[in-house]
Amino acid sequence: MFARILALALVLIVGWVVFARPSSGSPRPGSYVVRPHDTLWSIASTYYGGDPRDGVYKITERNHLPGAVIHVGERLVMP
Repeated sequence: MFARILALALVLIVGWVVFARPSSGSPRPGSYVVRPHDTLWSIASTYYGGDPRDGVYKITERNHLPGAVIHVGERLVMP
């Protein structure tokens, strides 16, 4: 009896490991190349819903920007 329960538990664990997939709720970070007339505010409002201030903060922190100045051609990692 104990062997059957142990075998069933082992099969369930192996099945869970094989078929478990990462959540798609959190997108992978991408990148964005700054174009003329872009601002952190405009990029954040395009990529993040709601209040763009959150997006500006995330972009600034992720890219270790000293301020809000970005340059054309600069590649930003999008969190």
